[in-house]
This record gives sequence, structure tokens and C-alpha cells, in this order.
Amino acid sequence: MNKEREEAKKYLKTAKGQIEGILKMIDEGRYCIDISNQIIAAEKQIRKANMLILKGHLNSCVKEAFLNNSGEEKVDEIIDVFDKLTR
Repeated sequence: MNKEREEAKKYLKTAKGQIEGILKMIDEGRYCIDISNQIIAAEKQIRKANMLILKGHLNSCVKEAFLNNSGEEKVDEIIDVFDKLTR
């Protein structure tokens, strides 16, 4: 497993813990703003993980495709992902 994936896993494990905590907060009837702030924090961890996965993809799969003169499809994939991220 490459460096980016290992680091992404750490962010996702943190987000998983945060989400478990959020569910507990909801069950306990905690203050809505506190819950919302925790949701935002979990989302941030997931976004960081996604950026690392995309970085690894660019540095490996996309790079390899361009070295083999077949990068056009990979560019389309990345553009599609960026489109989803900006919606």
C-alpha cells in the first residue's frame, strides 16, 4: 500500500470514530450545534482522505497512462471526479 493510501486510512479511521461519537451525541440528545460541528469535522477528515487518494491516483495510474500514451481516459475520469467535488 502506498504512502497516500496509508495516510488516507488514518483520516478515515478518525472520521469513523467521529461518526460513532456523533451517533452517540444524537442518542444522548446533545445540543444541535455541537452535533453539527462534529459532522463538519468528520466531513473534513473524509475530504482529506479523498484528496490523498486522488493524489496517489495522479502520481501512479495517471502518470503510467501518460507514459504509455493512453492518458486521455484518465483525464476524463479526473475531470468527472472534480466535477462531483465542486457540486
